[in-house]
Amino acid sequence: MIKEKYYISDFCALRDRKVFKNGEQLYMDAESDNLKDFAKGVYKFLELKYPKFYKMDELCKLGFLASEILLKGINDVDQNTALVFSNKASSLDTDRKHQESIQNRKDFYPSPAVFVYTLPNIIMGEISIKNTLKSENAFFVTESFDADFMTKYSEVLMHTGKASNVICGWVDLDNDKYDVFLAFLSKKGKKELTKEELNKLYNQ
Repeated sequence: MIKEKYYISDFCALRDRKVFKNGEQLYMDAESDNLKDFAKGVYKFLELKYPKFYKMDELCKLGFLASEILLKGINDVDQNTALVFSNKASSLDTDRKHQESIQNRKDFYPSPAVFVYTLPNIIMGEISIKNTLKSENAFFVTESFDADFMTKYSEVLMHTGKASNVICGWVDLDNDKYDVFLAFLSKKGKKELTKEELNKLYNQ
């Protein structure tokens, strides 16, 4: 049986106040000294009109912005595009804020606006709503970006017909330190999907 080939058609990254798409730097913010300002700068750079963005927590903003960068210009996105994300800290950054909101309120009722984002898969929910995605999605917590696992999991989704395409990647945030990498996987493209190629692109 000949193994079906899949490809990495596009990829992007948000790191060190910079935005990259397919290896090319699209945006750099040399002035902001925190993630909140950086995210707002990227949002304005992309000329997005999505009011819900300002209600998202910082982890969700990172994933949302990365998906907008990644998907721009891609025509293959349909409702069967799956989302497979991972990070090493889950929603810990927002969990801390949620705990602080409990401790700082005399009535002990935490802020519902913060509580909503104490699950990492909320990121995928926001991306799915924005892009009308109705396929499989999963968020894994691993020590580091696992290209082998991401490759195998995504291949199974496409091979079994559970997804026509896959957006996979790493969306990590802890104490304002962020590392975001997303890749669009499909049945066509120039870079063949292998764990080596995916890992190479992540480490660019």
